[in-house]
Amino acid sequence: MSELAWWQRGVIYQVYPRSFQDSNGDGIGDLAGITSRLPYLAGLGIDAVWLSPIYPSPMADFGYDVADYCDIDPMFGTLGDFKQFADRAHELGLKVLLDFVPNHSSDRHPWFEESRSSRENPKRDWYLWRDPAPDGGPPNNWLSRMGGSAWEWDERTGQYYYHAFLREQPDLNWRNPQVRRAMDDVLRFWLDRGVDGFRVDVLWLLIKDSQFRDNPPNPAYEPGQPEHHRQLQTYTEDQPEVHEIVRSMRATLDEYGERVLIGEIYLPVPQLVRYYGANGDGADMPFNFQLLNAAWNAGEIARMIRDYDSALPVHAWPNW
Repeated sequence: MSELAWWQRGVIYQVYPRSFQDSNGDGIGDLAGITSRLPYLAGLGIDAVWLSPIYPSPMADFGYDVADYCDIDPMFGTLGDFKQFADRAHELGLKVLLDFVPNHSSDRHPWFEESRSSRENPKRDWYLWRDPAPDGGPPNNWLSRMGGSAWEWDERTGQYYYHAFLREQPDLNWRNPQVRRAMDDVLRFWLDRGVDGFRVDVLWLLIKDSQFRDNPPNPAYEPGQPEHHRQLQTYTEDQPEVHEIVRSMRATLDEYGERVLIGEIYLPVPQLVRYYGANGDGADMPFNFQLLNAAWNAGEIARMIRDYDSALPVHAWPNW
């Protein structure tokens, strides 16, 4: 057997920057604070530090509403501070992973501000805009994962835009080749700065149905579940074309040597394992969250483990 990659044998430690270590007394954790604690983290025996989002953001969703993919929010520091953090981590033998949030941007991102400025703007198609339904309401029945319709009316241009999460988080149109190139440039920006990999936010949501068909009702819905569970997410998640995007991300990372691609994915196992790629050309670790909702029963947990292990492709590395 060939030697294991670092991420196959390693321990990854997630840091939430806002609350980890404040270096300047403003009450908010920052990159300098994290850097000062790297010897402590290394002493724990970890192999990598994964940072939750540190990009400029209005913080409607604690940094998962990105206003600039290629900079650092001033509350956390500067690109110079990031370089010091990454250099010190590497000196200590630690890898550096970033959260990558490609499904949606902030509504304050310059791309979206251009997109909503007019229907003729060159970036209009960078997001998902649709005409109203005949009754003037939303274009279809898609629901936000934060509650209510996933469509937000824009008075200026007379169309709705789609947001899988908050209305401040419009979804990017990954069917647009310009969006794909721009996001590939983002990956390269951080890889050029020594990043060792990415945890990709909501990877399975990147592509939506090209015909914008209504999602069917979910017969298994029970009161008390999140509102969007009223529907089967047939047309808003896990579309076949998403795997081409994952392969493209993998190919970009491979240009930089051993870099890890981790995908946040909440799907049943038969769908989940497809994100490894047919030939190992997908995500290194599509997250497997089964244990979060497992019944506290040894037999049930054993069944989950057997089913997952038997479904893994021969080239796939398990994760729990």
